[in-house]
Amino acid sequence: MSPEISTNIRKHRRRLGWSQERLAEAAGVSLGTVRKLEQGGVARVETLAQLAEALDVDTAALFAPAASPEPVRDDGPSRQQLLDLRRHLMPPVGLVDVAGAQEAGVPRSVLLHDIDEAHALYQADRYDSVARRLPGILSAAGGSARVADGDEQRHQTLVTRAQALFLTGKYLTQVRQYDLAYQALASGIRDAREVEATSAAAVGVIGLCWLLLRQDRFAECADLASDTADAVEPRMSKAAPEELAIWGELFLRVAAAAVRNNRKEEAKGARRMAATAARAIGREHADFRTHWAAFGPATAEIKVIEDLSLKGDARGVLRRADTGPLHKDSLRAYGIPGSNVWGRYRLDVARAHSLTGAHHDATCELMGVFRSQPEWMRHQPMARRVLENVLRTRTRTLTDDMRTLVAHLGVSG
Repeated sequence: MSPEISTNIRKHRRRLGWSQERLAEAAGVSLGTVRKLEQGGVARVETLAQLAEALDVDTAALFAPAASPEPVRDDGPSRQQLLDLRRHLMPPVGLVDVAGAQEAGVPRSVLLHDIDEAHALYQADRYDSVARRLPGILSAAGGSARVADGDEQRHQTLVTRAQALFLTGKYLTQVRQYDLAYQALASGIRDAREVEATSAAAVGVIGLCWLLLRQDRFAECADLASDTADAVEPRMSKAAPEELAIWGELFLRVAAAAVRNNRKEEAKGARRMAATAARAIGREHADFRTHWAAFGPATAEIKVIEDLSLKGDARGVLRRADTGPLHKDSLRAYGIPGSNVWGRYRLDVARAHSLTGAHHDATCELMGVFRSQPEWMRHQPMARRVLENVLRTRTRTLTDDMRTLVAHLGVSG
């Protein structure tokens, strides 16, 4: 953690005339955590949010405005694996344009089919396969856009290229290649805006807001999502499901940013709006050509539970889990949320069990995610943190399940 963040915590604590002990008590963290942070230690965003709430400031107020990043030691295998995507998203720029190989356009129906197949691979957590497919899809989409003839064809080809870029941004954000993801999402939004495809552009904004959340840019995320929601607000009595889903997903982003930034009333209002959209749809709706992810009553409820998890309210998570819209009978009526949202929800439940000392239940939840989404799980720091918490307080020999998770997540047993 940067010296500036440590200084900010100390500054706001002293502004209130508080000791480290009082801050720790008010934030619900240990005295050792406060001392460590003020000495330059590292903390998760959840911990900083708890401190910000106790200090009555935005979480962003604790971040350093111009901190120098840690030097990159090794960018790992992704440098070579993503080389083709980098060529498409970040081509070299000089004094004159360099003409590279230009792929001819393909029929739109073929391109949409390829995008759908790649998205299905993404949903199945087959990230290596997605990475191999995307360069060809982007080349074909670019070729189609170059040869488009007439306004209608240009509109269709640019919207289709935007969809390809949004899938690319979704994949890259998931595997934490944020600068490349921004390039893909921003390019897709510009394509959609160029042909005044407002709904398509809004889908890209949803993805960009997810990226901003991942980068702890909470205020920017909330403002962007809120402004976009205002621009695409549907007439509830006549709105199509995809319109409601876009609007609802935007408010999910507002709420997620606000709760992380200690803006409780803003988060509460956004959750209400998302719930309104979810009730209007009536069940989980998934059409990845027209909106970002599955959305409906179960997804909206999962995000409320995510808020409780971020606040460290383990008992609140467990009280609300698997009830209401998430009860098995309700899920039969509403449908199952998207796999990544469902996986994150189960990790929140696992974390709550680990915090209450129910390590067997936490391990069972982790094994459930491992069996259904092993590759996705590898990319989830929360899964590693939950397992580390279980191992830290365990005195007996590890179970077979624990050893499986240790090997899969690369955690020291």
